[in-house]
Amino acid sequence: MRIAELFKRNEPVFSFEFFPPKTEEGVEKLYDTIGLLAELEPAFVSITYGAGGTTRRLTMELATRIKEQTGLEVMAHLTCVNQSRDELEATIGHMVDHGIENVLALRGDPPKGSTEFVAVEGGFSNANHLIEFIREKFDVCIGAACYPEGHVENPSKEDDLNRLKSKVDAGAEFLVSQLFFESSLYSEFAARARAVGISVPIMPGLMPVTNVHQVQKFSATIGAAIPERLLQRLERYKSDDQAITALGIEWSLEQARDLLKNGAPGVHFYTLNRSLSTRVVCRALQTGL
Repeated sequence: MRIAELFKRNEPVFSFEFFPPKTEEGVEKLYDTIGLLAELEPAFVSITYGAGGTTRRLTMELATRIKEQTGLEVMAHLTCVNQSRDELEATIGHMVDHGIENVLALRGDPPKGSTEFVAVEGGFSNANHLIEFIREKFDVCIGAACYPEGHVENPSKEDDLNRLKSKVDAGAEFLVSQLFFESSLYSEFAARARAVGISVPIMPGLMPVTNVHQVQKFSATIGAAIPERLLQRLERYKSDDQAITALGIEWSLEQARDLLKNGAPGVHFYTLNRSLSTRVVCRALQTGL
């Protein structure tokens, strides 16, 4: 089912994001995680590309295997990194042939060792050109990424919003946000997006904290600010894994409730291939606890 259609239902859309593991053992553990999260009946799950497009083949394999074996709706990530038009067409064609109807179109990060993104010969340098290409070649539902705090490479939030509008004008039917830790950031961003004519659903992305060092490093990389009141609590409990997990659940649940109360169409969970925190938060939202 096309994800854009899911937003027309009169209920919140919940989805889970996974990344392709580097080992066979990791793949099997991922399937265990997916099995547990499938019990929550998510609207869809998404499979990322590795940095620099390094897991292109595994992303396709996981996406098609999950779709065929679990029946879950799958959104496969697709980036411009190290792929020509012909290679992109072959990649998307393979996914479509295996029942994948939904694609998240991204520029992608520069390959390891590079500081700037450079398109390969015959490739694309930004997401809106990729979206135009997909729309021209395939009948699939296309999503795009958005950044409530602005893209880390773009100091101008106004320019960043204009670039987002270009993605929607090119054919993106819904947006999934980068993670953030203050609900007000989403509300302010959504209002600014609507003001420039972006009318497609904007799905907020949340990640329950499970590790202090990990979330600090990740947040610094993507430019997501950790609120001082959260940071203080993380520092207080950083040597207690169980306390950090409980805090991450509490914070994400409070965020999600506030977002849904104020009109967000659902929540996209960055699971880091783990199930416990996401299961607890999502189940509480589904049951109204």
